[in-house]
Amino acid sequence: MMRMRTGWRAAGVTAALVATCGAFGQTPTLAPAENVIHVEISGLRNDKGQMLCALFSSAEAFPKKADKAVVRLTAKIADRHAVCEFTGVMPGTYAVSVVHDENSNGKLDTNFIGMPREGVGASNDAKGHMGPPKFSAASFRYEGGRLDLKIHVNYL
Repeated sequence: MMRMRTGWRAAGVTAALVATCGAFGQTPTLAPAENVIHVEISGLRNDKGQMLCALFSSAEAFPKKADKAVVRLTAKIADRHAVCEFTGVMPGTYAVSVVHDENSNGKLDTNFIGMPREGVGASNDAKGHMGPPKFSAASFRYEGGRLDLKIHVNYL
């Protein structure tokens, strides 16, 4: 599968979703524009900050290595709700991770033992046990066209 490159990657800047700074951006793609993964995000505790969204095609990177994501983007929050829309996606197997970046610092804030201090979520509403969810639990097959997903954000 050909990997889409992010604006960050083209600029030589990489970052992990857990330890990133700066803005996420969606990049040009080679798939038809009508190929869309539309993600409705609910369960936000407030409208502060922004949503960080990442689309992954590999278990190796999910969900912590945002620099390995196929596409990363940010979304605005309104009425404790956000939408991330990944366009031009090639058919394949993917997983989505989202972070409610309440302070807009471009990363998931954690406490001293690594537990999230901000809201997190994944496709299939996958949840981890003593850590983040597994790619196998969050992954889905995308055949092309429009796919609508719903993710509920959780706070610890």
